[in-house]
Amino acid sequence: MIRVLVVDDEALIRSGFELILNAVGGIEVVATCGGGQAVDTMRRARPDVVLLDIRMPDTDGLAVLREIRSMTEPPVVAMLTTFDSDEYVMTALRSGAAGFILKDTEPEQLGQLVRTLAAGGVVLSPKASSAIVRAMPKESSTDEDMPRLILLTDREREVLLLVAEGLSNADIGSRVHLSASTVKDHVSAILTKLQVAGRVQAALLAQRAGLLRAGPAGRRSV
Repeated sequence: MIRVLVVDDEALIRSGFELILNAVGGIEVVATCGGGQAVDTMRRARPDVVLLDIRMPDTDGLAVLREIRSMTEPPVVAMLTTFDSDEYVMTALRSGAAGFILKDTEPEQLGQLVRTLAAGGVVLSPKASSAIVRAMPKESSTDEDMPRLILLTDREREVLLLVAEGLSNADIGSRVHLSASTVKDHVSAILTKLQVAGRVQAALLAQRAGLLRAGPAGRRSV
């Protein structure tokens, strides 16, 4: 059972997500709350996945994200947003968000997005991808990224490319014939070597360096 916490300042959003997700097999919304109660509720409810509003009047969703990510063995956190600010998107990625879910996501898609997050996958909508592309020139250059990428083994580079596709650890394992736990170890090593907080940041770094058009050894395909 995937345990979910929904954090949003609007009661209607909270109740709507709770109703939709509780109707999905294998998912249970264990708590909902506003931003001011998010950290205490998370510690009490111990969710696997937190859906966190990126902007709330009573507290800063980004500050809540950073506090959660600083904890030992934190849950996966995806931001709830309307994507009207690129700045918020990039800040959340740098702080370790595992992805973004639009508040107007189709109900039938919501359960699958939560399953993807719980399995270690990345959730990015087309609107999120567009916002990231617009903001990417503000990020560090490819020249600065390359020394960190060189530290990756061929296997880690292969796993990184699949992470960039948004695949979960289990899906990556099936693709490269490894156990999910071994993939998890590879992903942990990748994040450490690349000095990033999460899978989305690692995927963005790979994109900036052109690895998404390259093979496992970093050679561009034609």
